[in-house]
Amino acid sequence: MSVLTSGFLANIPSPDRGVWHLGPIPIRAYALCIIAGIVVAVTWGERRLVARGGAPGTVVDVAVFAVPFGLVGGRLYHVATDWETYFGPGGHPLDAVKIWQGGLGIWGAIALGGVGAWIGCRRRAMPLPFFADAVAPAIVTAQAIGRLGNYFNQELYGGPTTLPWGLEIYARVVPGTSIPDPLGGVAVDHTPIAVVHPTFLYELIWNLAVAALVVWADRRFLLGHGRAFAVYVAGYTLGRFFIEQMRSDPATRVFGDIRINTVVSGLVFLGAVAYLLLVRKPREVLAPAEDAGSVTRSGSADPAESEHSASGKPHPDNSASANSPSSPSVSANDPAPVSSPAASDSASGEPAG
Repeated sequence: MSVLTSGFLANIPSPDRGVWHLGPIPIRAYALCIIAGIVVAVTWGERRLVARGGAPGTVVDVAVFAVPFGLVGGRLYHVATDWETYFGPGGHPLDAVKIWQGGLGIWGAIALGGVGAWIGCRRRAMPLPFFADAVAPAIVTAQAIGRLGNYFNQELYGGPTTLPWGLEIYARVVPGTSIPDPLGGVAVDHTPIAVVHPTFLYELIWNLAVAALVVWADRRFLLGHGRAFAVYVAGYTLGRFFIEQMRSDPATRVFGDIRINTVVSGLVFLGAVAYLLLVRKPREVLAPAEDAGSVTRSGSADPAESEHSASGKPHPDNSASANSPSSPSVSANDPAPVSSPAASDSASGEPAG
């Protein structure tokens, strides 16, 4: 008994299934994890955007475009980089659209999701880099939650290991038969057919660490103009570069025998670092506006000025008009003055009325 107990505690057991059925309706853990990640990303991203001076509801409005675009882009990237599985010898082309079986490439999701976000941001008159900085840590946290779906699907794991946190892989079959079904089946028993590196878990933990890094760097350096998003991209790709090389699942290989995602991670990492080094603009400050359609302008990197803008008080740039002879004097204890129509027009870039 003690031997069995120590063996059980030495490894991470896999779920016996990744799909449950309510009558004819399949409930897939992978889909639930993706949905949970989206909810977290939208909720946290909304809080961060509002704290930066954005209008409430903006993230939800942008997500209406970004999420479906991202899902399509993620699937297209996965299929494109794993072409042989679907269109090679013995492949099943129709499986390319079966997104519920897993397979979303993050770079396709970011690329096409970025197009959707750009459309949504234009409708709200908000620069995409400002939006991206606000939601960056929320996106990588959503990725971490999504990796739990790989755990339920028993996929994206590494090679054999004897480490204490090795992941047990079970044989799954169609219930009532002996037909193998790794994704939709149920484990025959809890006797592992392999003990492997839980690379999904490595990436999950790394993603949460990257989210914490982005939050810290954003507060410490008041990042703007897409630089917080660049920290996320650089941090994520650094970890993915090494974790990708540990995975044992089939993948398209380039330049001899290098997994394509390893190459992409390295290139994107270099691009993100270059962006961080080259872009030195201070954080944007949203100009006061009566509606959500405000326009941004560059503001000072001084935290006091950022807080001025976020609180709705006049920016120091307007001090000249506030202290003009025609303006009444305002003491430090008086409530914040209301901008005149002319001042509002100048700040928002919109015509009066």
